[in-house]
Amino acid sequence: MIELANRDAQASSATKRPKAPAALWAAGVAVVLPAAIPIVHLLWVVLRPGGFYAGGFTGARLLDLAASTLRLTVAVTVTTLALGVATAWLTTRTDLRGARTWSTVMTLPLVIPSYVGALAMLSASGNGGTLTRLLEAVGLPGLPPLRGFWAAWAALSLWNFSFIHLLTVPVLRRLDPALEDVSRGLGAGRWRTLWRVVIPQLRPALASGGLLVALYVVAEFGAVSMLRYDTFTRTIYTQFAGRLDTGPALFLAGVLTSGALVLVVFQQMARGRAALHGNRPAREVAPVHLGRAGQAAGQTFLGLLAILSLVLPISTMVWWMIRGIQQGNSLLGIVPHTLRSIGISAAAALVVGVAAIPLGVLAARHRNSVVRVMEAVPWLTYSLPHLAVGLAFLVLTVRFARPLYQTTTLLVVVYLAMFLPQALAAVESGLRRVGPQLEEVSRSLGVGPWGTLRRVTIPMMRRSALAGAALVFLSVMKELPATLLLRPTGFDTLPVRIWSATNEVFYSQASFAALALVLVSAAPVYFFVVRDIHD
Repeated sequence: MIELANRDAQASSATKRPKAPAALWAAGVAVVLPAAIPIVHLLWVVLRPGGFYAGGFTGARLLDLAASTLRLTVAVTVTTLALGVATAWLTTRTDLRGARTWSTVMTLPLVIPSYVGALAMLSASGNGGTLTRLLEAVGLPGLPPLRGFWAAWAALSLWNFSFIHLLTVPVLRRLDPALEDVSRGLGAGRWRTLWRVVIPQLRPALASGGLLVALYVVAEFGAVSMLRYDTFTRTIYTQFAGRLDTGPALFLAGVLTSGALVLVVFQQMARGRAALHGNRPAREVAPVHLGRAGQAAGQTFLGLLAILSLVLPISTMVWWMIRGIQQGNSLLGIVPHTLRSIGISAAAALVVGVAAIPLGVLAARHRNSVVRVMEAVPWLTYSLPHLAVGLAFLVLTVRFARPLYQTTTLLVVVYLAMFLPQALAAVESGLRRVGPQLEEVSRSLGVGPWGTLRRVTIPMMRRSALAGAALVFLSVMKELPATLLLRPTGFDTLPVRIWSATNEVFYSQASFAALALVLVSAAPVYFFVVRDIHD
């Protein structure tokens, strides 16, 4: 009887749910189409009937690329998981002095893209590098140029562990201490309780964080190219830049896309049905007492991480900037690049923020199987390497929409395809915090669907939509590979300027652009990440 009553209630609520206007469906489909284009095209390149064109790539060469990419991905993912969990545990579960400040400091490397970190490593090592000069000043041999696997591993680990830290901190704060009390009551020690009770409860957060880092490494182009470590992305760009035939580069992009989608499937299987976050427990967990030796070890560990990920790169770039000014270079030369980056990022944030509204309303207020598929498409594109997405759009526009090639309009469309989920998640979150009652009252007073959307729905989700747009702005500011492929001639953004100046070994000019990028990116990171990490 109870089950029948529940079914009747669900059927009753379903019948009361307003039907989505046709125009809302049309807008939702139009928003999803740009995200669907690269997935369909890249998978078609690999899976189309009649075989594919590999452009002379042998199976052995593909295996070499896969092995080098996988090696780096596994090494960076394991390292960032270890660093992120360690920093989160120290700053949330112990009596470490200054824990709140340290937790904030551990999020700050987010403002430094990996390719900026790679620039710092290159300009600090080799002949004339800052660390080389310091070592030689005290009679020690200088550092050789930092390149290859170990340099790429260090760069990608140091400037990505903050993602794991951010995901782990709120989960640790919400774990119920009752299970840990039971474990200790049964005789388990502190460390056994940590491994047997605490870590398993972190599995959903660690699976999501590990996937985020793994996809980032697979898609990374700037750092691995600067540090000269061969992965799929570096080889794709080499094939594209070095020959007229785009077939081999497109084939490799399709293979890389297939691998990224496999990673997403594995993450969903590993995550299972567990929720990422639970409710705040009724009581706080008693912090672990570190003692004098533990305090010293914790402070040293966090201090070393802060020096490597923040102090060294920023001080190195400042040194090169001062040296460039002394040699007659002007800071005004970076102003056009900064204005271009801010302008295109603001335009993309506006377009993506507005475009996320119809799909977000469909997902939150009119959810069904069709909407679920529509919502999944942007998330799949979000998981793809940006170089592969950019290459797919390049090939398609050259063949079928030549007037769009190398225009800012195409750039904004590509940014919409790549970063729509950031704004979409924020819009859905804002709508789900507020029930549909106000919208129902509006309709009962005779206001139509569009009037209700304009007067009630959009004002309710305004703050969440602005937060999503700010995340899009930050992501576009730092985006390199797709911008490098598709930008109009002479339209050099800050990341493109960093890339080109580093390749020409103009470290002073690259440092100008890198510092400008860090400064512009710092504000959104502070307001939407650092400020809310302890909430």
